[in-house]
Amino acid sequence: MVDKDLNFSLWLDFIEREFLENKFGELVESGVVNGATSNPSIFASAITGSSAYAEQISRLSGATPKEKYEALAVSDIKRAAEILRPLYDEGNDGFISIEIDPFLSHNSEKSIEEALRLFKAIGEPNVMIKVPATDAGYPVMRELLGMGICVNATLVFSPEQARACLKAMRDGIDEFENTGGERVNAVISIFVSRFDRMLDPILEEKGMHTGLTGIMNAAKIYNLIQRDRIPSVRALFASTGVKDDSLPEDYYIRQLYAPHSVNTAPLSTIEAFERGEEPIPTLPFEESEIEEYFESLEKAGISMQEVRYRLLEDGLKSFEESFAQMLKGLES
Repeated sequence: MVDKDLNFSLWLDFIEREFLENKFGELVESGVVNGATSNPSIFASAITGSSAYAEQISRLSGATPKEKYEALAVSDIKRAAEILRPLYDEGNDGFISIEIDPFLSHNSEKSIEEALRLFKAIGEPNVMIKVPATDAGYPVMRELLGMGICVNATLVFSPEQARACLKAMRDGIDEFENTGGERVNAVISIFVSRFDRMLDPILEEKGMHTGLTGIMNAAKIYNLIQRDRIPSVRALFASTGVKDDSLPEDYYIRQLYAPHSVNTAPLSTIEAFERGEEPIPTLPFEESEIEEYFESLEKAGISMQEVRYRLLEDGLKSFEESFAQMLKGLES
C-alpha cells in the first residue's frame, strides 16, 4: 500500500523472470508497490531455482559465469524497469535496484566501472545501483550521483554509516545539480530484522523485551536522515521479513510506517500488510526513548558497536557467498 500523502513507499524485495511477466505487473498496476529491489541472494535463488532462465543460459554457451550472470541480471532488471517506468515518469518512484559484484565492495574504482557498465547495459533511468556502505563504497555513491545515476546505499547498520552515506550523497547530488542535472534520487537501506535474529535469544535469557532492537536502531538512523533534510534522499527499511513466528508477518512494516520513507519486503510480508488494518504512522520516536533503550542493552552487557560491526561483516560475507554459489551454478 503506497501512501502518497505520507510519502511512504512499499517496494517488493524479489525478482524472478516468470514472476515479472505475471504477478509483478498486477502489484504495480493496483498500487500495492511502486518499486522493487534485488540482491545477490535473491538472484542466486532465482537463477538456480527457476527454469525460466534455461533458454537464455543455453544461448550463452562459452561465456564466463560472470558474463552469464550479468546477461541474465540485465535482462531481468531491464524488464522490471520497463514495467515500473510509467510510475517513474509521473514521479511516483518506479525504481528497481541492482547490486554491483559484492566482491568489489572494497574497491572503489572497479565498483564504479561495473556500475557504469551495468547502468549502460540496462539503459533505463529508473535503475538504482546498490552500493555497500563501506569506506570504498562512499566515493562510489558520490561519483554515481554526480553523474545523475540513482543510488541505493545498502547494508547500513550504524548511524556512522548513515552519516557517511549522507555526506557522499549530498556532495554527489550538489555536483549533479550544479552541472544542470534535474533529477537524481537515493535511498539509505537500513537493515532491521538481523539485529533481532542475533540478539533476541540473548535478551530472552535475560528476561528483556525482544523484537525491539532492529526497530530502535532503524528509528535512530531514520531520525538522523530526516534531520539532514535532503529531499531526494530517503530512509529505506530493508531486511523486514519476519523470522520469529511469535511476531505478525508484517510486523516490521507496521512498526516502521513513517513519513518520507520506503519499506522493501518479501511478497508474503506485503500480502500480510495488505490484509491488515489501515496502518498508523509510528515514527519518529523521541531520541530520549531510543537512547534509553540502548542504555539498557549496554547495562545488560551488549555492545551495539560490536553488534553493528559484526552484522555488517556477516552481511558482506553472506552476499559474497550467495554470489559465488550462483557463479558456480553457471559454470557448466
